[in-house]
Amino acid sequence: MNPIGTFGASRYTTRDLQLFRDADDPVVAAALAPCTLIRVAAGHRVEDGLRARLYIVLSGALEVAPDAHSGSEDGGAGLVTTRVLPGESVGEQAVLDDAVNLAAMTALEDCELLVIEAELVWQLIDRSNVLARNLLRLLSFRIRAANAQLKRRQRLGEFYRQLSLNDGLTGLYNRAWLNEMLPKLAMRARQDGSPLSIVMIDLDHFKRFNDTHGHMAGDAALSSAAGVIRESLRPSDFAVRYGGEELMALLPDTPTAQAEMVAERLAERLRTTMVFPDMRLPLPHITGSFGVASLAPGGDEHALMAAADAALYRAKQAGRDRVSV
Repeated sequence: MNPIGTFGASRYTTRDLQLFRDADDPVVAAALAPCTLIRVAAGHRVEDGLRARLYIVLSGALEVAPDAHSGSEDGGAGLVTTRVLPGESVGEQAVLDDAVNLAAMTALEDCELLVIEAELVWQLIDRSNVLARNLLRLLSFRIRAANAQLKRRQRLGEFYRQLSLNDGLTGLYNRAWLNEMLPKLAMRARQDGSPLSIVMIDLDHFKRFNDTHGHMAGDAALSSAAGVIRESLRPSDFAVRYGGEELMALLPDTPTAQAEMVAERLAERLRTTMVFPDMRLPLPHITGSFGVASLAPGGDEHALMAAADAALYRAKQAGRDRVSV
């Protein structure tokens, strides 16, 4: 970073500076004339001694990114860099806040920069309404851009959060989702006085199925069973992979008798589901054991899960491929 002269002795004028555009005031031009011009070689950083200054790019391009010490939650690593082109400026916020400029500024190509000290910026703001208006317009644009970026990041964060709540193999909600949502569903049911039922499902002899047909067929069986559950439920219901070969259906606003009918329908559809249509091999089918339970008055999600698990155990003890309440 080398001083190469002053603004007044250069080929540039105030019309080349976006902040001073339309500020046709000889006093403003005279005030800028002694300001230093510096040259920064491509790939080098702008070292400003941690002072509040305004930098205006006259030629070349700067890349500006939050510094690792900026105090952001991610240390600046997750924030998008900004490219500053000829006529544009950086450092306004530091000048207005009278704070250290923590932006990391790197020349993308050989640059010429105009450096304006903070004290002079304030004097020019007092002198020129045009400068004040241009500065407000610039800051307003940057606030809108920052808000738009924040919204994009929030949407992206929600997208990844949703991905983390879905099982990768079956596409059903996973146990993390269940741990988050079941207490909310139970609380809503208690508040509204509405029924809440769950159907706990365990695929019968799944280890034997894997040993006989292979783990790829086992994955296909899980996906097929998940499809049966997902396609057989109402839009207001929820299908979950609880773990391993254990699946679950959450049925809001559903009393026990109706939940038992849902479980019987799922059991029947599961019996006739093809895992893979290969005519060279005996076509494997899968069955499941079903435990049905409903939220008891004054009960919570833990008691509901325990009741469904006990019903599932009874279905297995009774010979599997059946529904127990």
